[in-house]
Parts: sequence; C-alpha cells; structure tokens
Amino acid sequence: MYHTDTHTHLYLEQFAHDRAEMLQRALEAQVTQLYLPNIDSESIDDMLELEAKYPQNCYAMMGLHPCSVKADFEKELYIVEDWLNQRPFAAVGEMGTDLYWDKTFFAQQQEAFKIQVQLAKKHQLPIVIHCRESFAETVELLKPLIDKDLTGIFHCFTGSLAEARQVIEMGFYLGIGGVVSYKNGGLDKVLPEIPLDFLVLETDSPYLSPVPYRGKRNESSYLPIIAQKIADMQGISLTEVQAQTTANAQKIFKNKDSIKY
Repeated sequence: MYHTDTHTHLYLEQFAHDRAEMLQRALEAQVTQLYLPNIDSESIDDMLELEAKYPQNCYAMMGLHPCSVKADFEKELYIVEDWLNQRPFAAVGEMGTDLYWDKTFFAQQQEAFKIQVQLAKKHQLPIVIHCRESFAETVELLKPLIDKDLTGIFHCFTGSLAEARQVIEMGFYLGIGGVVSYKNGGLDKVLPEIPLDFLVLETDSPYLSPVPYRGKRNESSYLPIIAQKIADMQGISLTEVQAQTTANAQKIFKNKDSIKY
C-alpha cells in the first residue's frame, strides 16, 4: 500500500537545501509515487534531473503552465512538443488557464490550451489542468475538444458540487490538495457527495500546505493529512482512500511503467 502524489513540484529551488531529506520523509510516509508537473522551458532540466535520480518514484510531465504563457508562447510550445517527441512522459501538464494573476495574455492561454490538448491526443496522454479563477472558461475551452480517450485531472479543485459533477461528466478527475483542510475551503460541502472513484490526491508542493502546516513550505510527506481529511468527510478509512486514489492515479497515468527507458 502506498500513496500517490499526483502533483508536486519537488524540483523547485524551495527544496534545494534539503531535497534528499524531504524525499526520504515522503517515502517514510508511504508517499512513493510522485508526479512532477512542468512549468516552462526553464524548469525542465531540474525536473528531469530529479526524475533521473529517483526513477522508481518520480515521473515527469511535459507542458506549459498558463502563468508562463506570454507573447512568445509558441516558442515555449515548440520546446514542449520537441520533448514529447523525444521520450515518454506521464502527462501533458501543467497546462490550462489562469485569470487570477494577470489577464493580459488570456487569448494566448486559450490558444496554448488547445495546442496542448492536441499534443496530448497525439501522444495518447492525459492532461493536468490548472484553472485558477477560470473554471467556466476552461470548461468552455475543453468541451469541444473532448473525445472518448481524453482524460486527466482538474488540479487543485476547489469548486462547487455542480462544478465537480461537470468535471466528472467530462471524464476527468478532481485533484484534491491542502485546501481540503482549510476551515473555509468549501470542500466539506462537496466531497461527501462525490464518489472516491473520481478523486486523486496532490500536494502542489511547495504551495498550499494543509493544516497544521498552512503558511509554511508544503512537501509530499503531508499527503496523508489530505487523505485523512477526505476519509473523515466520507466516513471511510484512510486505507480505503489510499487504495482508491492510487488506483485512480494508475488508471489516469496508464503508461507510467513505460516512462523509463
């Protein structure tokens, strides 16, 4: 039995001084499958270096984060495409839309979204979607692109029950992280109504630490805290959450075992 962290940026500089110790804590907490979403061309080398150092535990994605989409986004996407042609990856991600920080390049974000979905289809990969303050816009973009094979995760889901059901109806999963532990996070009104079959766990480390670590650096060893909160909300055991969310992750990242070469 082990936990799967489907979204964790363990290659970032926030872990530079204690990365090995941090990963050891994750393994001791039974968090042994770690999926690494890319950000942009500047994060690729560090991400792949971490994957190469821990090949049994870390699995890289390839994509362009919406906050890295600027006027020259096509150059970034050429790099993403080139890497996807070179070797296997777990998913296309992290990609999506973001209207929280800056709306300047939203048209470019939409175009980058469509291109990355097509890349995912070409390589038969799931997509990992970031949509901060842009859920409705993202659904509107995604719906015309859906086919029977396209699936993935709505990362850091914090929406309403109606929105959760929209995600599930489209054949996607909900990525649940530290917000589940926040007093006013709102997921206590959603998760009791959602079958465990549609949930995966994530930390989004080093961001969004669960209580009691809120405001401090997040890390993958805190994933069992998230799992326990879900178990409490659904009135089931931690073991059930651990087993089903890991099974869900394996279903999404179905080519995981072919990533190494």
